Amino acid sequence: MISHARVLAALAVFLPLAVQAHFGIVIPDHATALERAESQVNLRIAFAHPMERSGMTMAKPVNFSVWADGAKTDLTGTLAADKLFGKDSWKTSYRLGRPGVYQFVAEPVPYWEPAEDKFIVHYTKTVVSAFGEEDGWAEPVGVRTEIVPLTRPFAAYAGNVFRGQVLLDGKPAANCEVEVEYFNEDGSRRAPNDYFVTQVVRTDAEGIFSYAAPWAGWWGFAALNDAPEKMKFEGAEKDVELGAVIWMEFTDPAEARK
Repeated sequence: MISHARVLAALAVFLPLAVQAHFGIVIPDHATALERAESQVNLRIAFAHPMERSGMTMAKPVNFSVWADGAKTDLTGTLAADKLFGKDSWKTSYRLGRPGVYQFVAEPVPYWEPAEDKFIVHYTKTVVSAFGEEDGWAEPVGVRTEIVPLTRPFAAYAGNVFRGQVLLDGKPAANCEVEVEYFNEDGSRRAPNDYFVTQVVRTDAEGIFSYAAPWAGWWGFAALNDAPEKMKFEGAEKDVELGAVIWMEFTDPAEARK
Protein backbone atom coordinates (compact mmCIF):
# COMPACT_ATOMS: atom_id res chain seq x y z
CA MET A 1 0.00 0.00 0.00
CA ILE A 2 1.28 3.44 -0.94
CA SER A 3 1.51 5.71 2.07
CA HIS A 4 -0.31 9.03 2.27
CA ALA A 5 3.05 10.80 2.62
CA ARG A 6 4.35 9.22 -0.61
CA VAL A 7 1.20 10.30 -2.48
CA LEU A 8 1.66 13.87 -1.30
CA ALA A 9 5.31 13.79 -2.30
CA ALA A 10 4.40 12.55 -5.77
CA LEU A 11 1.77 15.23 -6.18
CA ALA A 12 4.27 17.88 -5.17
CA VAL A 13 6.23 17.12 -8.34
CA PHE A 14 3.28 18.35 -10.41
CA LEU A 15 2.24 21.30 -8.26
CA PRO A 16 4.26 24.43 -9.09
CA LEU A 17 5.43 26.49 -6.17
CA ALA A 18 4.23 30.10 -6.31
CA VAL A 19 7.18 32.48 -6.47
CA GLN A 20 6.32 35.82 -4.95
CA ALA A 21 7.11 38.92 -6.96
CA HIS A 22 9.65 41.30 -5.46
CA PHE A 23 9.17 45.06 -5.57
CA GLY A 24 11.39 47.93 -4.65
CA ILE A 25 9.16 50.51 -2.96
CA VAL A 26 9.37 54.30 -2.99
CA ILE A 27 6.00 55.71 -1.91
CA PRO A 28 5.29 59.29 -0.77
CA ASP A 29 2.38 60.29 1.44
CA HIS A 30 1.04 62.43 -1.42
CA ALA A 31 1.87 62.64 -5.12
CA THR A 32 0.64 66.18 -5.77
CA ALA A 33 0.99 69.37 -3.74
CA LEU A 34 -0.99 72.53 -4.41
CA GLU A 35 -0.91 74.21 -0.99
CA ARG A 36 2.11 75.26 1.06
CA ALA A 37 0.84 73.01 3.83
CA GLU A 38 1.53 70.07 1.47
CA SER A 39 5.12 71.10 0.76
CA GLN A 40 6.61 68.43 3.02
CA VAL A 41 6.61 64.98 1.43
CA ASN A 42 7.22 61.93 3.63
CA LEU A 43 8.61 58.93 1.76
CA ARG A 44 8.96 55.23 2.52
CA ILE A 45 11.71 53.19 0.89
CA ALA A 46 11.47 49.41 1.19
CA PHE A 47 11.66 46.00 -0.47
CA ALA A 48 8.61 43.74 -0.19
CA HIS A 49 5.85 41.61 -1.66
CA PRO A 50 3.31 44.45 -1.55
CA MET A 51 0.05 42.66 -2.33
CA GLU A 52 0.69 39.92 0.23
CA ARG A 53 2.06 42.36 2.81
CA SER A 54 5.29 40.41 3.20
CA GLY A 55 8.41 42.47 3.85
CA MET A 56 12.07 41.73 3.18
CA THR A 57 15.02 43.18 5.04
CA MET A 58 16.42 46.13 3.09
CA ALA A 59 19.95 47.39 3.64
CA LYS A 60 20.48 51.12 3.45
CA PRO A 61 20.30 52.09 -0.24
CA VAL A 62 23.47 52.78 -2.16
CA ASN A 63 21.82 56.04 -3.23
CA PHE A 64 18.52 57.85 -2.75
CA SER A 65 18.12 61.06 -4.72
CA VAL A 66 15.62 63.52 -6.15
CA TRP A 67 15.74 64.92 -9.68
CA ALA A 68 14.12 68.30 -10.40
CA ASP A 69 14.76 70.81 -13.20
CA GLY A 70 17.49 68.57 -14.57
CA ALA A 71 19.47 68.59 -11.31
CA LYS A 72 20.09 65.71 -8.93
CA THR A 73 20.15 66.13 -5.14
CA ASP A 74 21.54 63.29 -3.03
CA LEU A 75 19.25 62.50 -0.08
CA THR A 76 20.96 59.30 1.05
CA GLY A 77 22.23 60.94 4.21
CA THR A 78 18.68 61.87 5.26
CA LEU A 79 17.45 58.27 5.41
CA ALA A 80 16.30 56.97 8.79
CA ALA A 81 15.61 53.38 9.79
CA ASP A 82 11.99 52.24 9.62
CA LYS A 83 9.86 49.09 9.43
CA LEU A 84 7.46 47.88 6.75
CA PHE A 85 5.56 44.62 7.22
CA GLY A 86 7.87 43.85 10.14
CA LYS A 87 11.13 44.13 8.17
CA ASP A 88 13.87 46.76 8.03
CA SER A 89 13.06 49.62 5.66
CA TRP A 90 13.82 53.35 5.38
CA LYS A 91 12.09 56.70 5.48
CA THR A 92 12.82 60.35 4.88
CA SER A 93 11.13 63.72 4.35
CA TYR A 94 11.69 66.31 1.65
CA ARG A 95 10.40 69.86 1.38
CA LEU A 96 9.17 70.98 -2.03
CA GLY A 97 10.61 74.46 -2.29
CA ARG A 98 9.21 75.61 -5.64
CA PRO A 99 6.90 74.57 -8.48
CA GLY A 100 8.22 71.56 -10.34
CA VAL A 101 8.15 67.84 -11.01
CA TYR A 102 10.25 65.84 -8.55
CA GLN A 103 11.45 62.32 -9.33
CA PHE A 104 12.59 60.35 -6.27
CA VAL A 105 14.84 57.38 -7.09
CA ALA A 106 16.39 54.63 -4.96
CA GLU A 107 19.33 52.41 -5.94
CA PRO A 108 19.56 49.46 -3.51
CA VAL A 109 22.31 47.18 -2.34
CA PRO A 110 22.01 43.95 -4.41
CA TYR A 111 19.65 41.55 -2.61
CA TRP A 112 20.54 37.87 -2.54
CA GLU A 113 17.41 35.74 -3.08
CA PRO A 114 18.16 32.07 -2.30
CA ALA A 115 14.73 30.93 -3.53
CA GLU A 116 15.63 32.13 -7.03
CA ASP A 117 19.40 31.58 -6.78
CA LYS A 118 20.19 35.11 -7.96
CA PHE A 119 20.75 38.70 -6.94
CA ILE A 120 18.02 41.31 -7.33
CA VAL A 121 18.64 45.02 -7.96
CA HIS A 122 15.53 47.19 -8.34
CA TYR A 123 15.98 50.83 -9.39
CA THR A 124 12.79 52.31 -7.97
CA LYS A 125 11.18 55.70 -8.46
CA THR A 126 8.05 57.77 -7.98
CA VAL A 127 7.04 61.21 -9.27
CA VAL A 128 5.60 64.11 -7.26
CA SER A 129 4.24 67.29 -8.86
CA ALA A 130 4.19 70.57 -6.94
CA PHE A 131 2.30 73.87 -7.13
CA GLY A 132 0.74 73.50 -10.56
CA GLU A 133 3.88 72.60 -12.51
CA GLU A 134 3.85 69.37 -14.52
CA ASP A 135 6.56 69.68 -17.15
CA GLY A 136 9.25 67.02 -17.11
CA TRP A 137 7.40 63.94 -15.86
CA ALA A 138 8.39 62.00 -19.02
CA GLU A 139 12.10 62.77 -18.69
CA PRO A 140 14.38 59.79 -17.92
CA VAL A 141 16.74 60.29 -14.98
CA GLY A 142 19.47 58.10 -16.46
CA VAL A 143 19.78 55.23 -13.99
CA ARG A 144 20.76 51.86 -15.42
CA THR A 145 17.18 50.72 -15.95
CA GLU A 146 13.98 52.69 -15.53
CA ILE A 147 10.37 53.02 -16.60
CA VAL A 148 9.76 56.31 -18.41
CA PRO A 149 6.08 57.26 -18.11
CA LEU A 150 4.13 57.83 -21.32
CA THR A 151 1.05 58.59 -19.23
CA ARG A 152 1.25 61.38 -16.64
CA PRO A 153 2.22 59.45 -13.48
CA PHE A 154 0.15 61.48 -11.00
CA ALA A 155 -3.44 62.77 -10.69
CA ALA A 156 -4.88 59.65 -12.37
CA TYR A 157 -8.20 57.93 -11.73
CA ALA A 158 -8.60 54.21 -11.05
CA GLY A 159 -9.45 52.64 -14.40
CA ASN A 160 -7.11 54.95 -16.31
CA VAL A 161 -4.57 53.17 -18.51
CA PHE A 162 -0.94 53.70 -17.56
CA ARG A 163 1.63 53.43 -20.35
CA GLY A 164 5.37 53.33 -19.83
CA GLN A 165 8.55 52.62 -21.76
CA VAL A 166 11.21 50.40 -20.22
CA LEU A 167 14.80 51.47 -20.76
CA LEU A 168 17.81 49.26 -20.07
CA ASP A 169 21.20 50.94 -20.37
CA GLY A 170 19.42 53.78 -22.18
CA LYS A 171 17.79 51.59 -24.83
CA PRO A 172 14.21 50.28 -25.12
CA ALA A 173 13.83 46.83 -23.54
CA ALA A 174 11.78 44.78 -25.97
CA ASN A 175 9.60 41.84 -24.93
CA CYS A 176 10.45 42.05 -21.23
CA GLU A 177 8.09 41.07 -18.45
CA VAL A 178 6.44 43.76 -16.34
CA GLU A 179 4.96 42.65 -13.02
CA VAL A 180 2.21 44.76 -11.47
CA GLU A 181 1.05 44.74 -7.85
CA TYR A 182 -1.11 46.76 -5.50
CA PHE A 183 0.35 48.18 -2.28
CA ASN A 184 -2.01 46.38 0.06
CA GLU A 185 -0.82 48.20 3.17
CA ASP A 186 -3.97 47.78 5.26
CA GLY A 187 -4.78 44.27 4.02
CA SER A 188 -8.14 45.40 2.62
CA ARG A 189 -7.68 43.44 -0.63
CA ARG A 190 -7.47 39.68 -1.06
CA ALA A 191 -6.57 37.92 -4.27
CA PRO A 192 -9.02 35.20 -5.41
CA ASN A 193 -6.05 32.84 -5.71
CA ASP A 194 -2.27 33.04 -6.11
CA TYR A 195 -2.44 33.72 -9.84
CA PHE A 196 -4.12 37.08 -9.14
CA VAL A 197 -1.49 38.39 -6.70
CA THR A 198 0.83 39.64 -9.44
CA GLN A 199 -0.53 40.89 -12.74
CA VAL A 200 1.82 40.47 -15.72
CA VAL A 201 2.19 42.24 -19.06
CA ARG A 202 5.03 42.37 -21.58
CA THR A 203 6.64 45.20 -23.48
CA ASP A 204 6.45 45.52 -27.25
CA ALA A 205 9.36 45.97 -29.66
CA GLU A 206 9.82 49.55 -28.43
CA GLY A 207 9.81 48.59 -24.76
CA ILE A 208 6.29 49.98 -24.24
CA PHE A 209 3.58 48.44 -22.04
CA SER A 210 0.17 49.45 -20.75
CA TYR A 211 -2.02 48.52 -17.77
CA ALA A 212 -5.34 49.74 -16.35
CA ALA A 213 -5.47 49.82 -12.54
CA PRO A 214 -8.80 48.24 -11.46
CA TRP A 215 -9.14 50.10 -8.15
CA ALA A 216 -7.75 53.09 -6.29
CA GLY A 217 -4.47 53.13 -4.38
CA TRP A 218 -0.76 52.84 -5.04
CA TRP A 219 0.31 50.45 -7.80
CA GLY A 220 3.84 49.31 -8.60
CA PHE A 221 5.19 48.35 -12.03
CA ALA A 222 8.40 46.28 -12.12
CA ALA A 223 10.06 45.63 -15.48
CA LEU A 224 12.52 42.75 -15.21
CA ASN A 225 15.65 41.95 -17.21
CA ASP A 226 18.81 39.92 -16.62
CA ALA A 227 22.07 41.78 -16.36
CA PRO A 228 24.81 40.63 -18.78
CA GLU A 229 27.26 40.38 -15.87
CA LYS A 230 27.27 37.97 -12.92
CA MET A 231 27.88 38.52 -9.22
CA LYS A 232 29.62 36.14 -6.86
CA PHE A 233 27.90 34.45 -3.95
CA GLU A 234 29.97 32.10 -1.79
CA GLY A 235 32.50 31.83 -4.62
CA ALA A 236 29.98 30.96 -7.35
CA GLU A 237 28.88 33.18 -10.23
CA LYS A 238 25.18 34.08 -9.96
CA ASP A 239 22.65 35.80 -12.21
CA VAL A 240 21.53 39.36 -11.49
CA GLU A 241 17.96 40.54 -12.03
CA LEU A 242 17.70 44.23 -12.93
CA GLY A 243 14.31 45.72 -12.11
CA ALA A 244 12.98 49.08 -13.27
CA VAL A 245 10.19 50.00 -10.85
CA ILE A 246 7.79 52.92 -10.75
CA TRP A 247 5.02 53.58 -8.23
CA MET A 248 1.90 55.53 -9.13
CA GLU A 249 -1.22 56.48 -7.21
CA PHE A 250 -4.68 56.03 -8.73
CA THR A 251 -7.63 57.89 -7.19
CA ASP A 252 -11.23 56.72 -6.84
CA PRO A 253 -13.35 58.50 -9.47
CA ALA A 254 -15.99 58.97 -6.76
CA GLU A 255 -13.71 61.66 -5.34
CA ALA A 256 -14.65 63.84 -8.32
CA ARG A 257 -18.33 63.72 -7.33
CA LYS A 258 -17.92 64.99 -3.75
